[in-house]
Amino acid sequence: MENGAAQPVIVAIDGPSGTGKSSTSKAVAAQLGLSYLDTGAQYRAITWWMVTNGIDIEDPTAIAAVAGKAEILSGTDPANPTITVDGVDVAGPIRTQEVTSRVSAVSAVPEVRARITELQRSLATGAEKGIVVEGRDIGTTVLPDADLKIFLTASPEARAARRSGELKGSDVAATREALIKRDAADSSRKTSPLAKADDAVEVDTTELTLAQVIECVVTLVEEKRAGR
Repeated sequence: MENGAAQPVIVAIDGPSGTGKSSTSKAVAAQLGLSYLDTGAQYRAITWWMVTNGIDIEDPTAIAAVAGKAEILSGTDPANPTITVDGVDVAGPIRTQEVTSRVSAVSAVPEVRARITELQRSLATGAEKGIVVEGRDIGTTVLPDADLKIFLTASPEARAARRSGELKGSDVAATREALIKRDAADSSRKTSPLAKADDAVEVDTTELTLAQVIECVVTLVEEKRAGR
């Protein structure tokens, strides 16, 4: 490498909800000067659009018919990851329970996945310094040739406790049930299920602090860069 300039590195971080994916991915990207993409936000964004436009979420054919309509723009600055739909800032609205409860159904529709996957690939290949992309099928489907694939896991109890901390005043037991239900839906869907890539490095975050997880992932990325 000339002048010691680091080549762009594409990092895929997958795993179920509550494993610390977003916090870790954002912090690693910021620390290493990489772009950042939360693919879950894109699926939430298209779900929000469907709900707002009165599309029948129970009807995959209706969803498929309008999968290409919403214009979704993702900002990839880890310090301020933005997301807009048709020019509207939806960073807040996409986190509501109304959207959360429907995102698995919308995400399971192949036409939706094809559309969002295309969006994700163009953002990843266009990132000049490299990018950290987090989601559920990045290492297996979206970016199978990623330079580094990481799969974060944690016990359902730890994940529910973290999620309940994020969702103020929510019940840990109910959160745990919802997480397990969503994992089951995302792992069993036919199109791009939640799965660990064969060549992914698994990091169990159950007993680790967020700082330790970030440190672990940063080390893995730096090793990957040095080994090129």
